[in-house]
Amino acid sequence: MTSLEAPFISPSVDWWVLVPQIILVGTALGLLLVASLKTRSLPGWVSTITSIAAAAAAAIVAAVQWAAWGATPRPTLAGAFVADSFSLLLTVLVGAGVVMTALVAHSALDRYGMAPPEFAALLLASAAGAVVMAGANDLIVLFLGLESLSIALYVLIALAGRRASARESAMKYFVLGAFSSAFFLYGIALVYGATGSTNLSGIGDFLFGTIRETDHLLLAGIALLLVGLGFKVAAVPFHFWAPDVYEGAPSPVTGYLASIAKAAGFAAMARVLYVAVGEQSVAWTPILAGLAFATLAVGAVMAICQNDVKRMLAYSSISHAGFVLVGLTAVDLEVLRDIWAPIGDSASVSVDAGNGISSAVFYLVAYSFMALGSFAVLSVIGSASTEPADETSRHHLSRYGGLARRHPVLALAFAVLLLAQAGVPLTAGFVAKFVVIRAAIGTGGYVLASVAMGTAVVSAFAYLRVVLAMYAPEGSAADGDSAPVARASRPRWGGLPPTSVLAITLAVAVTLVVGVLPQTLLEWSADAFVSIIIL
Repeated sequence: MTSLEAPFISPSVDWWVLVPQIILVGTALGLLLVASLKTRSLPGWVSTITSIAAAAAAAIVAAVQWAAWGATPRPTLAGAFVADSFSLLLTVLVGAGVVMTALVAHSALDRYGMAPPEFAALLLASAAGAVVMAGANDLIVLFLGLESLSIALYVLIALAGRRASARESAMKYFVLGAFSSAFFLYGIALVYGATGSTNLSGIGDFLFGTIRETDHLLLAGIALLLVGLGFKVAAVPFHFWAPDVYEGAPSPVTGYLASIAKAAGFAAMARVLYVAVGEQSVAWTPILAGLAFATLAVGAVMAICQNDVKRMLAYSSISHAGFVLVGLTAVDLEVLRDIWAPIGDSASVSVDAGNGISSAVFYLVAYSFMALGSFAVLSVIGSASTEPADETSRHHLSRYGGLARRHPVLALAFAVLLLAQAGVPLTAGFVAKFVVIRAAIGTGGYVLASVAMGTAVVSAFAYLRVVLAMYAPEGSAADGDSAPVARASRPRWGGLPPTSVLAITLAVAVTLVVGVLPQTLLEWSADAFVSIIIL
């Protein structure tokens, strides 16, 4: 029998590993099917509850899998996808992000003219793509997850099509996203040509013990992969789309973009760099450090130049991406080789060796809740019935003047979230910045750690401007601006949509609890490091 006549051997599938994705995709398809077959449109609350239930179920299943399997990786699809502590922690984060986004969007769908079933289905589809990116162990699977996430986000932004700013943002994101996907695909081709494999573990095994500084094909492939993923995380100089897209997109979608989409991009970057090309860290670490330096500086400086709060938070998200990049640069190749070599001793891996990845994971989880809560506040403020018809000036700083007098609880929640992003002690933001800077110092990155601390001080000015505006004395702010109240057609709880209040409360609670008691999340982040290294 010739090779052409050899029977096809299908890979074994561990369906239990794929349950979270099946829940998300199955619910999205089922919701669209029901909505298309009904003669009358589904009530908005049905789509909201369905998406929340599906996301919560996926997160609970991931938590159960994590408790059952621990840090031991559980591959499926011939090793193309893996469930480990790293991917399962990100799956739980994605589920929480979808729940909060659905809660915030429930009171804003009518205002943006978005159909609830389509919004919920696209949100779940993008979440499935993010989960695939977190657990992908093959560059092809990673690309499929990346495109599933991206295409759903393009349409989510464009779903508010009656607003010119949303259409413009969706088109800009789509065009630049297509370019980044082309770079990523070309990088996959070059890496495959240099190593003969697209499997991340297979590439790592091929390169183990060697530093191929003269393999220009491989180095070019790594560079192109970084370009493609750098766009998704809005790292400088691939950030130009972020401020305009964040400003024009509906605020609930913007929060999802700034948190869950960014977390998925960084999860993919961590897997590619540490699982596949960790042996080439001498080549990519300086590049990553340069990206981190530029991202920190540009994000912080541009944030303090903004008078629009939404654009300020957009540039702030760029600066936060710089902190995550600082964590990913904190790699000690010799320590990692000692871990990779004795696979049987993986249970005794030193947590200190993983300060880089674990600090980045901690920062991603902490920042995601801060971003989701902040943009939930913006969505509430933007729901004022007297707001402008377009996106221009809807979130100008003057509209936040005197917010503490009109809605003291909302202003307090927003102040907590902003101060947490500034790195004030007893908040998750302070602990996140501390562990990232400690990881950088631990690997000799003193210059980068100094830049991170300096930019944290600079960006604090942008947050304090908003806090001071909210608590400004009467008469010093534009009190004539419309107050942030919900539309009369929506349920009211203290003048605010109850679902948005619930999402903001959850974000503030997580921010404060993690800031005071960070040990549990630190341990989960360390487990994520162990699982990604021993894969």
